[in-house]
Formats: sequence, structure tokens, C-alpha cells
Amino acid sequence: MERVSQARRPMIDVAIAAVQRLKREDFHYINATNDGPLARLTLNRPEHNLLNEPMLRELTSGIEWAGDDEAIKLILIDSACKTFSGGIDVGEYTAQRVFQMTDAFHRVFLAMIEVGKPVMVVVDGPAIGGGSELAAFGDIVVATPRARFAQPEIKIGVFPPLAATIFPQIVGPRLAMELVLTGEPISAERARDLGLISRLVPEDQLEKTVNAMIAQITAQSGAVLRMAKKAIIGGVGLSLQEGLKASMDVFLNELYKLEDSQEGLRALVEKRKPQWKNR
Repeated sequence: MERVSQARRPMIDVAIAAVQRLKREDFHYINATNDGPLARLTLNRPEHNLLNEPMLRELTSGIEWAGDDEAIKLILIDSACKTFSGGIDVGEYTAQRVFQMTDAFHRVFLAMIEVGKPVMVVVDGPAIGGGSELAAFGDIVVATPRARFAQPEIKIGVFPPLAATIFPQIVGPRLAMELVLTGEPISAERARDLGLISRLVPEDQLEKTVNAMIAQITAQSGAVLRMAKKAIIGGVGLSLQEGLKASMDVFLNELYKLEDSQEGLRALVEKRKPQWKNR
């Protein structure tokens, strides 16, 4: 087993290094738009937003472009279809395609974690398989009762590798076992109770709620938002003592070097609204 692992690792590393970022004007399946401090990436592959390699590459590139834009404070992922995502296109599971597909899929989630900026996911319909995993990796997940979540891969003889990694951290190992091993869908209400989504809102209140959250988040310093995300993600999987040490390191050695952290304190003392420079 060790010999096989060592033989494959260079192939993975070379494949990752060889992929170039796509230009947004070349996107076919992702609608990428900027609105002031918001970058919106909309899944648009009718009818069910089945994820294939090109679509995943576009999504990764969209996240990376937003990450490089200093004006962007928040990245939002939503859907132009009634289905948020029906998961991976079955044609991607062939022996000839599976490596490229999993590599592209892996890149999306690394981008969501490493981009630094918060990522909000809005789910207003079924999120199945890879679609459910995509939602689970969001920093903030807003959903309606129309949403449902499932990892049905076990029923076709595979398991969802990303859900197997992230679900235990969100819902705990026992519930993660149930979700992955049964493959049965769960309602938005249960997803909320398990912590898979942040907020559940009625369909007619979705746009209002999302817009209010966007306004609230983007009113803050972009630099401080990035520090807060770094501290939260950096503590995942650590002991309480280690997590506290890591968070305080970011707070004292990085946050306090920002102009905006000093501006916020001055504004509080002077009883005025902060004027963020996002640095």
C-alpha cells in the first residue's frame, strides 16, 4: 500500500501544478458578476446543475479571481436553476475521467477554504451528492424549506470523499456515518438542526434575508473579515488550548497590525462610524 501511495503522489502534484486559471469571459457554466464588495458565482448548467470538470474548473477560477480582487469582501455561490446541484455528472465517474474530476472537485473546496474571504452559499432547492458537499464547505449557508440534502453515492458503489472529511467536523462522526452510509436525503429543517446550514428562511423571505446579510457583512473591514475567517478555520481540529493559542496569535500578531483594527477602536472612542481602508 505504501508503495502505491508514493507512486501516485507525484502524479497528483504534477496535475495540480499544470492547471491554469480560466478567464471569466470563457466561463460557460458559471455566471460570475461583481457588485461592489460582493462577488456572485451562479451555477448555471440546466436543468440540474450537474457538476462536470469544466464547470468545477470555472467555479475554482471564479473563487480565485474574487480572492485576488481587493474590492471584494464576500463571495456568494447560488444557483440559476430550481436544483442547487444534482451532484457530479455520472459521465465523470468513468475510469478515464475520475482522476480529472476528483482533482477539479478537490480544487474547488481548497479554493473555498484558502481564499481567505468569507464564502456564503444560498440553497433554494435540492443539493445532492457533490452539491451537498459544495454547500457544506460554505462559511455561511442560507437555505429555504425547498432545499434538501443527500449523499447518495453509496448506492452506486462509491462514497463521497469530501463529505467523509467535512461532515464529521460539522455533525460528528456518528451522524456523518448515518448520512454517508444510508445515502438518504434529509430536509432543510434537519440540516439546520445538524448544523449543515446556518439559517433557514421561508422562500418569500430569501432574497430579503440574503441581501440583509450581504449588507451586514460587507459593511465590515475586508481585512478584518479575512483575519476572523483565518482564526476560525485555523482552530478546527485543534484542542481548546491549541486553538486558543492559534487564535490569539492571529489576533495579536496579525490583526493588530492592520490599519482598520486601529481605525475601529478610534471610531468607537470618537463615537463615529469607522472609515475602513480594508488593510
